[in-house]
Amino acid sequence: MKTTLIYFFFILGVVMPFSVYGQDNSIVYEIVIANKWKEHRTDAPVAINIGEFITSFPVLSAVVTEGDTEIPSQLDDLNNDGQPDELAFVIDIPAQSTKTLQVRLSPQKATHNYKPRVYAEMLLRNDKGKHQPITSLTVPGSSDIYNLLHHHGPAFESELVAYRIYFDRKQTVDIYGKFNKQLEIEESQFYPTDEQLARGFGDDVLRVSGSCGLGTLKGWNGNKAIHIEPVKTRTESILATGPVRTIVDVDVNNWEYQGSNLNMKQRYILYAGHRDCEIQVSFQKPLKDELFCTGVQNIKGSESYFDNKGLVACWGTDWPVNDTIKYAKETVGLAISLPERMVKHPHTDKTNFLYVIGANNETTFSYHISFTSMKETFGYKTKEEWFAHVRRWKEEINNQLQVASCKLLVK
Repeated sequence: MKTTLIYFFFILGVVMPFSVYGQDNSIVYEIVIANKWKEHRTDAPVAINIGEFITSFPVLSAVVTEGDTEIPSQLDDLNNDGQPDELAFVIDIPAQSTKTLQVRLSPQKATHNYKPRVYAEMLLRNDKGKHQPITSLTVPGSSDIYNLLHHHGPAFESELVAYRIYFDRKQTVDIYGKFNKQLEIEESQFYPTDEQLARGFGDDVLRVSGSCGLGTLKGWNGNKAIHIEPVKTRTESILATGPVRTIVDVDVNNWEYQGSNLNMKQRYILYAGHRDCEIQVSFQKPLKDELFCTGVQNIKGSESYFDNKGLVACWGTDWPVNDTIKYAKETVGLAISLPERMVKHPHTDKTNFLYVIGANNETTFSYHISFTSMKETFGYKTKEEWFAHVRRWKEEINNQLQVASCKLLVK
C-alpha cells in the first residue's frame, strides 16, 4: 500500500464565478484517477491535499462520487489547526485503466454517516482503575507510563489486522491477528475474553520482547538496534479514527542521538481493506550522517527473505505471550518495504532481520509494514505464499495511483 497523495495546481483566479457554486455554496471538481499498474487494485488509497483546491470558504465537508454512487471518505486535520488538510478514500480500479470521480466541497458540516471500516483508540487508566479514552498524551522522556495505558499505547485496526505502538523508549510496533475480517478492538481492547475467543475473535500473535517487532524504527550503534532514548518529551496521538483510515502519530522531542538533537515524528496510516500500514517519518531539520535501522523480528526458528533492496520478510512460529498453558503457539509472517535509496546494508542477529538505513540531507521518508497470521481464514498458510505475496506487495507500493486530470465543474 502507498497513499496516493495528490497535489493540484490550477491557473484560476482567487474569486470564482458564481456559476461554479451549488445552492449550498458547494463547488465540484472532477478528477480522473489512473492505475497504470498491470494488476487490478482493490481498496487503493487516495489522499487529496485540500489546500490545493481553490475555495472562498473553509471546507467543512466533502462528498466523493462515481456517477450516482457515493464513495465513503473522510477529511483529516493533520496539524491540529482546526482545518482539514486531506480528503481520503479508497477505490477499486482495474489494471491499466482510469476512473472519473467528482469531489464536492462544502462550507456546511457533513451529514453523511459511513459505516466504519477502521478503528483506533488510546485508553488511560484513572485513579479508580477505569480506562478513559484520550486522543493525545505528552510526557517527559524519563516518565514510565507504559502500564498506565491500556494495551500500552494507541491501538488501531482495519477489518484484516490490528496494531499497537508501545508508549515507552522501545516504541515497538506489536500485532493482533484475526480469524475473520471484522473490527474487534473497541470490544476486545486487544485482550479478548474467553467468551470473545469462543466467538472467533483474534488476539496478540507476537511476543516482541526487546526486538523491533514489525518495522519499528530504531537507533543503530554500529552493532545492533538501540531504543529511542534519551529524549526530552515523548508524545503519542490519534489524529483520525475512520471511517476510511486511522492516523496515529508518535513524536519525540530532543532525541540525543549520534551527536544530534532530533525532533522526529512517525505517522502510522492504516486504510480500510488493508493489512499493510504506511509509516511516514519526518524531522524538523535535514538529517546529517545519522544511521538508523528497522526490519522484522527474528522469530525463534524463523526463515527470512531479503531482496537486499529494502524488502525483508520472515515466517516463524512461537508463543505470543509468556502463558504457554492457556495460549498456543502462533505462526506469523512479517514484512517491511523500504525505499532502496536509504539502504546501507542488511544485518541479521538473534533478535532481528534488519536494514541499516540513512537519509542524508532529507527531512522525510516513508516505508511500509505488513503481516499475516496463519489463523486467518483469508490469509496465507505457508512461507512460500507469504514471500510471494510480499514481492508483489513491494511492486504495488512502487506503482501508486496517479491523477490523469482535474478540472473545476460548472454547476
